[in-house]
Order: sequence, then structure tokens, then C-alpha cells
Amino acid sequence: MICRYPTIFELFSIEWPPFPLNATKTYPQLCVRLTPAAETLAARELSYKLAISATLVQKLQKLLMLSSHKRLLLSKIVHLAPDLGLPPNFRSRLCNDHPDKFKIVDTSYGRALELVTWEEDLAKALPSPDVKSRELIVDRPLKFKHLRLRKGLNLKRRHHDFLIKFGEIPDVCPYKTPAAELVKESIEAEKRGCAVVREVLGMTVEKRTLIDHLTHFRKEFGLSNKLRGMIIRHPELFYVSLKGHRDSVLLVEGFDDNGRLLEKDPSLDIREELMKLVIQGKRMRRDRRRARKSGIDICDSNDDKHDEDDGDSEEDDDYGDGFENLFESEDSVFEDGRNESNEVVSYRDNAEFWSTYLGNYPNDEDERSLEPW
Repeated sequence: MICRYPTIFELFSIEWPPFPLNATKTYPQLCVRLTPAAETLAARELSYKLAISATLVQKLQKLLMLSSHKRLLLSKIVHLAPDLGLPPNFRSRLCNDHPDKFKIVDTSYGRALELVTWEEDLAKALPSPDVKSRELIVDRPLKFKHLRLRKGLNLKRRHHDFLIKFGEIPDVCPYKTPAAELVKESIEAEKRGCAVVREVLGMTVEKRTLIDHLTHFRKEFGLSNKLRGMIIRHPELFYVSLKGHRDSVLLVEGFDDNGRLLEKDPSLDIREELMKLVIQGKRMRRDRRRARKSGIDICDSNDDKHDEDDGDSEEDDDYGDGFENLFESEDSVFEDGRNESNEVVSYRDNAEFWSTYLGNYPNDEDERSLEPW
């Protein structure tokens, strides 16, 4: 696997290590390390994580403040941790480095993170989504109530009237209003449930997560048993992507009309650069294999030797070792970041999360005209 990514890893030998280092093996040893480019990206990511450690701590605090008992199982937080931008070792670093904010306790269900200090400054819900001005010529109130929906989305009149009525209800702060104080399946309880989902999505790096991840916290956050139905019922707030084996939910207000993120986290830039290195390494190995088949000796390096030892074929670029899909899960809403010429395309700059089909097509082979909203 190491030889499959020459732009990420490189092999080197330690010539005759001293006796205390390795008493059983006195011959040279083969070692692995990051390439200079990959090491630079790793250092950038580490420094960025350290710089935003206070923000990550606040995210954990807000999650605990949303829960009914101010306590969440660590095994459940792990599911949401990558989407929140938490480091893999957050349980041993962030949780233990701030004993004044939260602590780890043992419960009958496992180890849990419990809130120690309630901060009133963090108990502020996201404001209502901005409704853009219609730039009316005459300064007078609208005769009909307006509901802003994404382009190409048509609702039934009954559903449209429900969303209008839903928007007129006063906002419910999910931090200060426990779910137990509201009647189950009431419109106020649904107002609070939508506010909780908005808070969680607002804390994520890409303003999206899997619906399955939210269902893990259904009991702790006081959400409805029909969580997926509630999310689909509010297209003015959320967009549900059906791509992949599991559905993803995106925060509509976090994207522009073309489906691009309004605020791009710097960690996404680092992730894109690492992905470019991965694709570049696969292209290098493909070129070396083609050169060997043509009888052209392009270089005499250790990488070529390992390529021959591995017995790689042309189809090895699609080998499922799991590392090439490091940035793209099976349920990701993104396509492969390459075009026909095998050039890297930044999916967050060019991808569109939602689009509408124009016209009817008898089969999938016909060309489709897409119009993003």
C-alpha cells in the first residue's frame, strides 16, 4: 500500500544501526516516512488544529448543552467528530485538557462526556435564515406571504401553507427550552427539533452530515422518532441528498444559490491539496507502468523496483485498499475529483449539491440539461 502512493510516502534504509538500537538485527532496515510535500501538509494541519482548539472545545460544550442531561456518550460523539473537525485523539486531548469545562464519567452504557460549566454566551441559537429583500419599487408590505425556496422546488399548496404558518411561530431556543416542556409531536416541538438540527449542522465543517449520525442523538437531544420525515418536511431549512447508501442532510443557509459553501473552512483546502498528491502519485505509477511496457527506461529508482515486485496491473489504480477514498465515503455527495483528462478538479469550488432536471427523458442514456439553483 505504501508503494501505491509515492507522493505521500517514501522508503529509505537505515545503514547498520548501532547495537543498542537493534540488538537482534545488524543488517540495514527498510523504513518509511512522509515525503516533504506530505510532511508540509501534515504540519499545516497540526498547526491549524492547535490554533482552533478553543473553537473545537466550544463545539463540544454546545453539543453537551443541547442534550437533556448535559451528558453524551463518547461512543456516539465519535460518529460526529470528523464532521465537526475534531481530531482523532479528541477523547484523550480535548476532553482531558479542559477539566473546568467537561469531564469523562462512567455510566451503565459506557464512558460519557459530561458538562461541568454552563456558559451563557454559548447558549445562543442561530438566527432565523436571512430572507433576501425582493427590491420592491414601492415601499409597502407584500400582499402575499413569501416563502423562499431553492430554485426548481415545487410544493403542494397544503405543504406551502404549513411552512408559512411554521415560519410565523416564534423561535424556540434549543439550549434554554428542554424537550420535556413541550408537547410531543406539536408544532412547537418540531420548531425546537429543527433548531437543534440547525445548530448541529452549523457546527460542522461542511455544513452537512449523515442523517444516521443525527439519529444517534435522538434521545439525548429530544428529537422526534420520525427525524428523517421532519427534515424532509422542511426544504426551506435542509436539503437531503440521496446519493450513496445513506442519506446526507445539508444546511441550506450555508450554501449559495449555486450550491457552494459560503464559508469554506481552511481544513478543506488542506484536504484538497492532500487529495491532489494522492491522484498525482497514482498518475506517476501509471506512467511508469506504461513506460516499462513500451520498453522505455524512465528512471531507475526504488519505486520502480517495488512496482515490479508488487506485480501491479493497469487496474491497480482502482484497488480498494481504502486509502484512495480517504476523503470520500461511500455515501459522499461528491463525485470523483477528476475530469476526462485526469486533471484534478476542486469539487468544493465546482461541484453543485443540488440541481433540477429540465424536461423528460425516456432513459438514462439521454443527455440531461442540469440547472443548479
